Amino acid sequence: MEAFALASERLDIDSLIRQLDDPAAGALVLFHGRVRNHHQGRAVTGLDYHAHMALAAREGSRLLDQLQAAHPTCRIVARHRIGMLPVGEVAFWVGVTSAHRAEAFAACEDCVRQVKSRVPIWKKEHYSDASTAWLEQTVLKAEPL
Repeated sequence: MEAFALASERLDIDSLIRQLDDPAAGALVLFHGRVRNHHQGRAVTGLDYHAHMALAAREGSRLLDQLQAAHPTCRIVARHRIGMLPVGEVAFWVGVTSAHRAEAFAACEDCVRQVKSRVPIWKKEHYSDASTAWLEQTVLKAEPL
């Protein structure tokens, strides 16, 4: 299973979790980044995710390799959706297994921050009044790996 991938179809989360199954892992930490129905006081009806596919896939894979090296006791998998997503849909998913929870939680948080700050994925919000807006990439504090 690829550590990082972009997906144009709905994520099969149950399948991703099964692929992380490991009898040595006492911890399984999951992050489901979902499309919410509001942003800065505006009603949101959906998000349209775009990426430079080759560059995003390459940077995402490189990043996951670095995260794996930084968190050697963990197994880390991440998926990011591309395309138009309705409210409630999972847009960004991270799964981490480890023998212990502290390592798994730390690796999951690190993965979320690094992907959001480094992988070239852009989103366009669609609002209930039929207007749209491109959002600037939210750069979260990402510690160097």
